[in-house]
Amino acid sequence: MATATGKTANESRTNSDLEADIRQLKADIEKLTKQLAKTGEHGYGTARRAATEGVEQLRAQGEAAFDSLRGNAKDIEAQIAANVREKPVTSLAIAAGVGFLFALLARR
Repeated sequence: MATATGKTANESRTNSDLEADIRQLKADIEKLTKQLAKTGEHGYGTARRAATEGVEQLRAQGEAAFDSLRGNAKDIEAQIAANVREKPVTSLAIAAGVGFLFALLARR
């Protein structure tokens, strides 16, 4: 009977050890679940900040390109105005020729 009692004591220790291990595993799983949720929120926040920064950067680049184009257009306009002032008859002839070409194309 001592052997049977010894086995029962070992089995109960083993069962209680297993139950303790299971409780510990459950607690660890809960901790991991919480950490994963926090990591997911952090990852979402990081991705959102990166997207916002990317949008701001693209907006700044677009505004810079638009300003550059506006400056180029003003330069071209100034050159055309200077050429018209220097050679008004030639400019008038060129404008008439371009108008005539547009009229021909519009008829078709």
